[in-house]
Amino acid sequence: MAQDKGGEIDINPSMAIEKLDSWIDGAVKLAPNFLIALVVFAVFFGISIFAKRLLKSRLKARGRENLGEILGGFMKGCILLVGLLVSATIVVPTLKVGDLIAGLGVGSVAIGFAFKDILQNWLAGLLILIRQPFEVGDQIDVGDFQGTVDHIETRATIIKTYDGQKAVIPNSDIYTDAVLVKTAYDKRRTQYDVGIGYGDDISEACELIKEAVSNIEGIEASPAPEAFPWDLAASWVTIRVRWWTDTRRGDVVKNKAAVIQQIKKVLDEAGIDMPYETQIQLFHDQTEERDGTPGEQREGWPAEKDREIRSRRIADQNAQTDA
Repeated sequence: MAQDKGGEIDINPSMAIEKLDSWIDGAVKLAPNFLIALVVFAVFFGISIFAKRLLKSRLKARGRENLGEILGGFMKGCILLVGLLVSATIVVPTLKVGDLIAGLGVGSVAIGFAFKDILQNWLAGLLILIRQPFEVGDQIDVGDFQGTVDHIETRATIIKTYDGQKAVIPNSDIYTDAVLVKTAYDKRRTQYDVGIGYGDDISEACELIKEAVSNIEGIEASPAPEAFPWDLAASWVTIRVRWWTDTRRGDVVKNKAAVIQQIKKVLDEAGIDMPYETQIQLFHDQTEERDGTPGEQREGWPAEKDREIRSRRIADQNAQTDA
């Protein structure tokens, strides 16, 4: 083989052919390893799919379908990762899995920072599904959103709002913020304030309201509806009415409308007044002699005792007469 001369560009096709031939020889030698690695990876792939389906079916039978999807996907990924490492060691026998994992550990720090939000939402979704503060189908209030939980995914929780919109809320926000679960219990209490006139009988009004609310379909008999005096307002006596219904928002809204309608009806039939707000405005004469004088004008406050109140108009007339 001819030696390369310094300072000159040598074009030697035989060297390129020899290099290519060595690559081909290496590939031929590793061909059985590649085939075995593909078979092994295919086996791991099949196991991962089977494990995911098995886990999903088991959890679905327990009513934890969303949890099955997340854990099934996680298990599938772990099995595929193991299969990939095993296949890599078959293709390259000198490869040490420990060194590869150590190298990945260093790079995982940068990956963790890059995908911090995704990992945070995934972990929050997993904790939500494990602890189950709410379930699919529950009606919740979180932040500015109110609605029914439609689905819990790895990244976000899907809520169908009461006005028919789709709200996608990150799991980390739900896990760290306060959530009000409206359907956590079988019954929910609702209240409404009614104002009656000061000249009406409070006891009679309370009894009429309780009886009227008790006869409405959908109102729970136990605990029984309540009505009791709550406040002495400026224009009326406030009676607070409380009743229990099913926790679903549709029932709560429908029953509240029926309660308000029935209360208005029975109070009208009984001649009990439900007065409008009354306001009294007092006007005073601010044309006194000292009005406009700093430190002297009263600004609407009562006059001091034993002090004569003189009108500015009369004071001006007296001043002109003296002139």
